[in-house]
Amino acid sequence: MKLRTTLAASATLAAGALLAVAVPLSASAHIGVAPTSTAAGSGTVLTFALPHGCDGSATTAIAIDIPESIASVTPTVNPNWDVAKVAVNLDKPRDDGHGNSITTRIGQIVYTAKAPLADGLRDTFALSLTLPADAAGTTLAFPVLQTCEAGSTAWDQVAKDGEAEPEHPAPSVAVTAAVAGDDHGHAASGDDPSAAAADGAAESGSDDVLARVLGIGGLVVGAVGVSLAAANRRKSA
Repeated sequence: MKLRTTLAASATLAAGALLAVAVPLSASAHIGVAPTSTAAGSGTVLTFALPHGCDGSATTAIAIDIPESIASVTPTVNPNWDVAKVAVNLDKPRDDGHGNSITTRIGQIVYTAKAPLADGLRDTFALSLTLPADAAGTTLAFPVLQTCEAGSTAWDQVAKDGEAEPEHPAPSVAVTAAVAGDDHGHAASGDDPSAAAADGAAESGSDDVLARVLGIGGLVVGAVGVSLAAANRRKSA
């Protein structure tokens, strides 16, 4: 009986320790984007979080592909990176949402590190844009190419319904129904883009916070198990 109690407590502690380590790693393993859901036709600031390098190699550049349905995008300056907008030609002229006819659009935003970002360090990149008014109920993927001093990683795989998450998923935004009274072209957190960027950064870190809380909870459960085992041994002695 005492042996079974001790083994159960040890197993609980081991599970808690594994949870504490594994959950934060899984939550921060991929390049993520926040918010992951926002209203059709609304202006928003999407914040992409880069959590690590390429198999230990420092990151030198991040190229974010912009979905074809998005007419324009404004990248936020990051003092540690040079930023460039890559224009692509449209098959036919398009209204930019402000009554102007355009023949090109920004197809990619490229951030190039002024000094390589070491593996194990995190950085974020914020893009201001307006989501398509007719995109409600769809998911927009923003494939990212991460270039490192040694090698690169393409985060461009799109998850399919009913299938497991791919190894290198593209950051994606689920577009919800339009919100009545939302000002077209304004940032989702109000008229101040910096406030929206701050909100996005906070959301991108929320998964990490939750993961740490769950991990600590696992350790607490394990510690309680050990305490109960010790109490049972004292009672049996």
